[in-house]
Amino acid sequence: MARPKKQKSVYRKIVLSLIGVIGVCLLIAGSYAGYLHQKAMSALHKISAAEYQAPQRQETEHQVPKEEFEIENISEKDLKPVTFLFAGVDNREGSGGTMNTDVMMIATLNPKTKSASLLSIPRDLKITPAGQSSHKANYFYAHNYIQNKATAMAETKQLFGDLFHIPIDYMVLINFDGFRQAVDAVGGLDIDVDMDMRYNDTADGTHINLNKGPQHLDGKQTLDFVRYRKSNDGTGPSSDFDRNKRQQQVLSQMLDKLTSLNGIGQWGDMLDIIGDNVKTDIPEDQLKRWLLNFKQMKPDATNMLTVEGDWKSPFVYWNKEELTQAMDALYSNLNLKPKHKIDLGKHLGLYTKPSN
Repeated sequence: MARPKKQKSVYRKIVLSLIGVIGVCLLIAGSYAGYLHQKAMSALHKISAAEYQAPQRQETEHQVPKEEFEIENISEKDLKPVTFLFAGVDNREGSGGTMNTDVMMIATLNPKTKSASLLSIPRDLKITPAGQSSHKANYFYAHNYIQNKATAMAETKQLFGDLFHIPIDYMVLINFDGFRQAVDAVGGLDIDVDMDMRYNDTADGTHINLNKGPQHLDGKQTLDFVRYRKSNDGTGPSSDFDRNKRQQQVLSQMLDKLTSLNGIGQWGDMLDIIGDNVKTDIPEDQLKRWLLNFKQMKPDATNMLTVEGDWKSPFVYWNKEELTQAMDALYSNLNLKPKHKIDLGKHLGLYTKPSN
């Protein structure tokens, strides 16, 4: 059975919200002296932990030698376009400790034009690297992590950079269990659940059991609320429109809760959650400098790129024409020339719509 086309990922908005929370937390932390500043710097140290750092490779045109950095101020080289590979891992308690990525996104940031572009990669997208068998997109980081934790990010960046013919400078990994912890840290949320929700999957530890009506949800229940798609226990399915409304309800309440946090203890706990659930290979000094100059680095406009997909068990296939357009937008934001002659279909599962 075909899945809905242009399906919006529940996790994409959670990724974006967590990214935003990082910036908000650090900005607010800057208003406190001493303790919260130390907490914020400790969180950044964890995020860019040494064990996740691959050996330094030869610098690309987007990377700057460490000795040229000054943490307090951004330089001209900081304003060059940069590309990130974002990945979300559903490593909740009971999920079996899987490192499969539930969502992946290629993101380009151009600080000079204050613009960003995001392309979501379906977790089930068919990928066939040269000389290898086909796998779903969510397979590769987990495979690389098992082989060598220290080089997993570098290997995954290299693979996806080669597949999409785009330079990928850094990878950011977010554990979605941090979303659950963040909701618990603010005391839970008051949610009007729009329908009865029942779903059980022993493979990934998902057990959703919510009743319709207003109620107070903890972090686990809130994650269930925004994740719910279909029932295997007698309740009705959920449409993309319904899920979008749920996400907006949750994110709106989370924003209100975060802005109303009072006391060093509450912000300290939130910074600890961020530090424990976000990992990257961005060097620590560079990460500090970017975030301490958050207003200058953050984009004013973000282009959310969509590519029509078709599910044919067990893989998702992308529309070739729409992918070409999306890649042109990514290339443009990096000031690169479009690469129409490259056959993206050689290693990616694609289809072409028949002409009328």
